[in-house]
Amino acid sequence: MSQPITKTTNVTKLKGRLTLGDVLRMLVNDGIVEKHQAEQLYKDRKLDSTNLHPLVIVGEQKWKSLQAPHKPLTIEVLSNWLAKRAGLAYYHVDPLKMDFSSISQIVSKAYAERLKIMPVKIQANEVTIATAEPYSTEWVPDLQRVLNMQIKLVFANPLEINRYLPEIFNLATSINLATSAKAGQIVGVQNFEQLVELGKDKNLDANEQHVVNIVDWLFKYAFEQRASDIHLEPRRNIGIMRFRIDGVLHQVYQLPSTIMNAITSRIKLLGRMDMVEKRRPQDGRIKTVTAEGVEVELRLSTMPTAFGEKLVMRVFTPENLVKDFIQLGFSKEQSARWKNWTSNPNGIVLVTGPTGSGKTTTLYSTLKQLATEEVNVCTIEDPIEMVEPAFNQMQVQQNIDLSFADGIRTLLRQDPDIIMVGEIRDHETAEMATQAALTGHLVLSTLHTNDAPSSITRLLDLGVASYLLNSTVLGIMAQRLVRTLCTHCKTHAEIDQDTWDSLVGPWKLPKPTQMQKAVGCLECRMTGYRGRIGIYEMLTISPAIKKLISQNADLASIRETAHREGMQPLMINGAEKVAAGLTTIEELIKVAPPPLD
Repeated sequence: MSQPITKTTNVTKLKGRLTLGDVLRMLVNDGIVEKHQAEQLYKDRKLDSTNLHPLVIVGEQKWKSLQAPHKPLTIEVLSNWLAKRAGLAYYHVDPLKMDFSSISQIVSKAYAERLKIMPVKIQANEVTIATAEPYSTEWVPDLQRVLNMQIKLVFANPLEINRYLPEIFNLATSINLATSAKAGQIVGVQNFEQLVELGKDKNLDANEQHVVNIVDWLFKYAFEQRASDIHLEPRRNIGIMRFRIDGVLHQVYQLPSTIMNAITSRIKLLGRMDMVEKRRPQDGRIKTVTAEGVEVELRLSTMPTAFGEKLVMRVFTPENLVKDFIQLGFSKEQSARWKNWTSNPNGIVLVTGPTGSGKTTTLYSTLKQLATEEVNVCTIEDPIEMVEPAFNQMQVQQNIDLSFADGIRTLLRQDPDIIMVGEIRDHETAEMATQAALTGHLVLSTLHTNDAPSSITRLLDLGVASYLLNSTVLGIMAQRLVRTLCTHCKTHAEIDQDTWDSLVGPWKLPKPTQMQKAVGCLECRMTGYRGRIGIYEMLTISPAIKKLISQNADLASIRETAHREGMQPLMINGAEKVAAGLTTIEELIKVAPPPLD
């Protein structure tokens, strides 16, 4: 039994496929696992007939490394270790950065599966190939000669190769076959009645099935990468696919124009949109389920461009609605203030900020908590962002003259307790919202202004009487979203007093002793950030503020009084999150307006 674990074996001369004994010997030699653990595992698995990679078997044991900092020996940690041991670079397989069509031309699927290799990158005269067998390299000279290219070997997590290899070849086949088909066949028949039949997914011809495979892949990886938006953008000769992740767009793939048109048509079909109409914008929605069984809703929007229809899909996951306010980024004081506003039986609560600042998530999370069996919650939206069974939701329909104001008028006859208005954008909507608040309803709505005090002057500009604002508005909250630092790779950084003072302005916040900065790792796609959190500015309409609200209200005076009463500007609330190590100054400056005196 000592033979497979002996420390005298020269593992650097290994050749061929790795065995469990090889891996255990190397781990013992490197002082990573105990010899008795290795011997016991070898004994237990000696007669095991499964075709698992040795790293997978060791990873399943959930051992901890004997070396500091005593990390758990996960497949990822073991893969990094073996790559260094074999003198190869470690490669993380990211399917969104691969050119499937070119990769599939390098070797056949059967050849790749037999050798446990996968081409991952192609340059002028070099192809990078990931392997799970770093000591099995006898095939390299022959393949170099056949391809007439240099081969650069890298080591990849064997689970990633097993998972992505068949998917990449299957997707490449779909793209290649769909590309070689005629454009008319790809898009599908142009008759609308026949297209409805296509939606049943029965008797699809080969080319249509390829497009279905590509769309399924697109959704799958968008969900996996936590994309909030999927962009399909036609260009002159190609189509560009981009994902918005944590507020930043990432280009993930380029496709032939004909394939992009086919994908757009397939998604329009799923979204019950007019397939034939390509000259005017359309809206639709799709509800689907992720591989983990989580329901996801996609809101679709098309726009005609010079090179075809551009399609944007916004991804909504219901799990975002069950977050409490602390998870959204509220401090305990802000959470208490928000709950105080929204627990009133009547009045108006406004959320303000630009598109993509998290207003919808805040309002839906609030309504989800308020929508008990004892109350009637109704919304009027344009469009309905996410279908939620706990609410009664109505969508603005401009083509039949159903506006926000008309919607509020209708909702008032529906015996509501709480009304959510998607956006106050004109005098009539503002007037109806204040009337609803005056007649005993709690109204939640949004505005587009830079900060909370500006909302008062905005409503006055829309023609709402100052006495109505004094009687109805309970509070106004401005918000933004900042990316949060990746907990796996963030590290300490120093900050000088001048930089801190320029950030907080006249607000005398003490400089933190230590900051955190972004680094970048596989967990965060090398960005240094993972996830987003809200920063907030909350203005309570106090008696002092009410005195300043008049038809010729002075915004500077309102802002100054609000600050004196404790309203924290967005930048200062963000600076507290910087001091807490949640985000960075660079990220905060990008999204928050500078604090004013």
